Amino acid sequence: MKKQLDQDNSIKPPKTGDIVEGKIIGKERQALFLDLGALGTGIIYGKEFQQAKTELKDKKTGDKVFAKVVDLENESGYFELSINQASNELIWDGLRKKKENGEIITVKISGANRGGLLGEVSGVSAFLPVSQLENDHYPRVKDGNSSKILDELQKFVGETLEVKIFDLSPKEKKLILSEKAKETEKIKELLKKYKTGDVVSGEITGITDFGAFVKFGKENLEGLIHISELDWAIIEEPSAIVKIGQKVKAKIIEITNDRVSLSLKALKKDPWEGIEKKYKKGDTISGKVTKLNPFGAFVQIEPKIQGLIHISEFETKIVMEEKLEIDKKYNFQISEIHPEEHRLTLKLVEK
Repeated sequence: MKKQLDQDNSIKPPKTGDIVEGKIIGKERQALFLDLGALGTGIIYGKEFQQAKTELKDKKTGDKVFAKVVDLENESGYFELSINQASNELIWDGLRKKKENGEIITVKISGANRGGLLGEVSGVSAFLPVSQLENDHYPRVKDGNSSKILDELQKFVGETLEVKIFDLSPKEKKLILSEKAKETEKIKELLKKYKTGDVVSGEITGITDFGAFVKFGKENLEGLIHISELDWAIIEEPSAIVKIGQKVKAKIIEITNDRVSLSLKALKKDPWEGIEKKYKKGDTISGKVTKLNPFGAFVQIEPKIQGLIHISEFETKIVMEEKLEIDKKYNFQISEIHPEEHRLTLKLVEK
């Protein structure tokens, strides 16, 4: 058969791994024969027949099926074929085309874990990460507690969501979905009305341990105020600064694709402005220790001015913890002051 195909230049011989379409011309107890037209005859038997039994159950003579070439010519001169492998490949090829075309598909949520939602698309297990949920579906758990996040995600089990395919890998059997991707182009277009530096009015819609979400504009767009942009003071809890439902004015500090970063502190007076007139290098000042970290200790000089005494001043964290207590006041010497960088470096004044 292969020699015959090679001699006829008008027929391109298939290769191992190719998908071919054939018409059922015969069935035996453990085999199925397909007419492949000018290519000849193919056979599905043995393990491949057993694996495809369910799929072939209702097939009859004359029906057309797709199959994958697993051997170019067996001892009987037939192409050996596989229905299962063809079905799997066609499914992944279909999913790949959906991704390339940016097609919106639906997925019924069957489960959840701390990382996201689980479902199935065309018989393939799929995963929808938390980071790829729409803003309205994002689990805004105040303290970032993973158990609470899971509780919120489990509310979606049984629901059907519209998504796009974000990433896929047939080899790894990986199919990643994105709910927010279907809105990306629309959001990008709406954001063209805004630019970095614009001040917008909005409402706090969610608070997490890393910041606060804000809905703004007539378009009801959403941006994030990172915890570091809520105030000039170092913030431990965003809820100490803002509350859900609170109306705010914020400055756009960055627009990247469909993401907007906002700042409240950019609209507040910079407490570091003119500080060099008040403090100088070498000055001895009083400050309260607010936090001890592996890299040093934070010291509050004024309500919104903090300095750092580096761990190298103590050699080890243990020594630092022996000499400093949180919420206690000490005298420090200013070793460096850089107002433009909002940086104040200190040394402990030993008694």
